[in-house]
Amino acid sequence: MQQLYKQQSLKVFNSLSRAKETFIPIKEGYIGLYVCGPTVYSNVHLGNCRTFMSFDTIYRYLLHLGYKVRYVRNITDAGHLENDADEGEDKIAKKAKLEQIEPMEVVQKYTVDFHRTLEQFNLLPPSIEPTATGHIIEQIEIIKEIIEKGFAYVVDGSVYFDVQYFNIQNNYGKLSGRSVEDMIANTRELQGQSEKKNPQDFALWKKAEAKHIMRWPSPWGDGFPGWHIECTAMSTKYLGEQFDIHGGGMDLKFPHHECEIAQAEAKSGVSPVNYWLHANMLTLNGKKMSKSTDNNIYPNELFSGQNKLFSRPFSAAVVRFFMLQAHYTSVLDLSEEALEAAEKGYVRLLEAISSLATLEANDSISDDSELHQWKQRCYDAMNDDFNTPILIAQLFEGVKIINLLKDQKRAISPSDLELLGSTMNTFFFDVLGLFDEQQSNTKQLDQLKGLVELLIKERNKARAQRDFARSDEIRDAIIALGIQLKDTKDGTTFSLS
Repeated sequence: MQQLYKQQSLKVFNSLSRAKETFIPIKEGYIGLYVCGPTVYSNVHLGNCRTFMSFDTIYRYLLHLGYKVRYVRNITDAGHLENDADEGEDKIAKKAKLEQIEPMEVVQKYTVDFHRTLEQFNLLPPSIEPTATGHIIEQIEIIKEIIEKGFAYVVDGSVYFDVQYFNIQNNYGKLSGRSVEDMIANTRELQGQSEKKNPQDFALWKKAEAKHIMRWPSPWGDGFPGWHIECTAMSTKYLGEQFDIHGGGMDLKFPHHECEIAQAEAKSGVSPVNYWLHANMLTLNGKKMSKSTDNNIYPNELFSGQNKLFSRPFSAAVVRFFMLQAHYTSVLDLSEEALEAAEKGYVRLLEAISSLATLEANDSISDDSELHQWKQRCYDAMNDDFNTPILIAQLFEGVKIINLLKDQKRAISPSDLELLGSTMNTFFFDVLGLFDEQQSNTKQLDQLKGLVELLIKERNKARAQRDFARSDEIRDAIIALGIQLKDTKDGTTFSLS
């Protein structure tokens, strides 16, 4: 693989410094990337999909530049309490009670939904996808170290991080821009209402009450980990005490990411992450997405058209293209008008790329430096904090060139035609992760036909052996898939209904 990163200067907006910085990895050629994954207690919503899609595009571009990237994205399957607080029920345990199933059934159900949805959006899988429950031992060991260094205390089987003590030597709030003094001044929690020393302290380990389903043994008694400690345990285990990039939604900046920094610094004495990247929120029809106000839509509802908000379905490829038309740090509003405009742009780009194979080069034409400058502008867009809307604008410049060539209003050399095609294909498919849905559907249809033909052979075999019960069973299974069979003297044919 080409080491393009040696030729390109990448800048990223670091939430920690609140400035755009030149990206320099800890180890040349290698990148450690950690992104906070979902809490799997419900179907993944579009806002979360936008965050994961943003980091998928970042991951893709880093790979394209030739970096060896270890991408870690966790699954939170325990410890995340309601309202991101230290009190209340575990979100997964609460859903288990509502659905009257085991908590791990909830986890499995919604992890499967999460993976299926991201596959529809063509997201690459991470290098490692660890779970909170799979790293209880690591979390307990880190908590023990933090206690030994005086930054945490035990109260009746629970362990809390001492924010004020930590702040004496460090700077709690540096990521979000909050000061401990302001937090203390704004708190309304009365003294004595909580077992914490201070309202700002947060749980590293919580004592499990008798009714709490999800529990593990620890030096402090049966309990479960706090929400924040899991990411510290998993990120440092797989990426080291210091790594390059930590990403997540803007809503995680405080308290989750702030607490991650404090925990890691208390344990190791060093700042854990060099670059903090945060993706912004998705609104719907100009308003915050919310289940309570019915201003909410799930990906499959958008793909199928079975919803109250949109008059027709929109494909996963179009939705992905729509989301990439805004910078990942900007608020993006989802509406039918915006999706229709995105659909037109997506089709226009795809048609232009598809027509590249029909274009002819002219051997008598010399190379055009303008095309090489255009290619570098595509890189410049992504080098400027992964600016996908500017990249897309540059790809439409490529469409103009393609259309001029189609109309024979411009000539091109063979090497420039190759450069034009490779640049369009690389950035559209590989970097932006877009895809030709029609081609994908054709492939799926071919796979389905192959499966049906195999089942028909099995049915014919059963009929030849006069095993009519088996024959009827196979026929019913095929019909249940929405496939019509027709038996004739020449054999069995089928059609998709």
